[in-house]
Amino acid sequence: MSAGNNTRQGILLMLAVTVVFSVQDAISRHLAETYNVLMVVMIRYWFFAAFVISVAARKAGGVRAAARTDQPVLQAFRGVLLAVEICVMIAAFTVLGLVESHAVFACYPLLIAALSGPILGESVGWRRWAAIGVGFVGVMFILQPGAGVFDPAALIPLAAALMFALYGLLTRFAARGDTAATSFFWTGTVGAVVMTATGVWFWEPMTTPDWGWMAALCVTGALGHWLLIKCYEVAEASAVQPFAYFQLVFASALGVAVFGEAIRANVAFGAALIVAAGLFTLWRERRSSRA
Repeated sequence: MSAGNNTRQGILLMLAVTVVFSVQDAISRHLAETYNVLMVVMIRYWFFAAFVISVAARKAGGVRAAARTDQPVLQAFRGVLLAVEICVMIAAFTVLGLVESHAVFACYPLLIAALSGPILGESVGWRRWAAIGVGFVGVMFILQPGAGVFDPAALIPLAAALMFALYGLLTRFAARGDTAATSFFWTGTVGAVVMTATGVWFWEPMTTPDWGWMAALCVTGALGHWLLIKCYEVAEASAVQPFAYFQLVFASALGVAVFGEAIRANVAFGAALIVAAGLFTLWRERRSSRA
């Protein structure tokens, strides 16, 4: 997937992506509070798989070309890992809410930077290690591990962030041998197979209004991925990635306005540290790649 150089359009598309994914998270929380998480994610993946197959069918070579890979185990593991991460994150929404879950999850770019050395052999300088340290100070402010009110459930979004970081690193590794279209295809299809094998055992009847919400969840998922594809087609990833942090803002706004959540001072301060450290890390990566 070759990137263009229309940074302004790319930024607008990334902002649209964060809005759509924030709405998707709010709908996921609403449904998961009533129905089993595995069933909700399973139905979402059915629509996602149909979407990636339709995208692949429109490309040169069709579905067969998109599915062709010399590293099927790696691609399959990526698909399974993302499906599990989504389930864990939605569970975090129901336990902690959107505000705190996203505040902790925002540390995933720092985890990617920290793990890129041992996993991909990339060089991580002292400045980025310092930023990673600051970011994890922010995580500690949110988790408050030394406080008597520490909730172990706060570790759930941290586990999701770790899985998503590993997924991102494996995606980078897979890109050395496969195209983005191939990785996208395997992500959707493998996830659908895995979630069907597990989620079908937890099927529950849904009310008519909730089927409407489920339809909205599927549409926002496909729309968000389509916008993300378009975003990376028109602009460099390093130029637009910092604006992905706006999902924390939009998701928190929905958490407060729709679900009556509160933004505690330690969460706001910790999230600010995480975002600042993440933005610095992204800036250093962009500068290093240009050099």
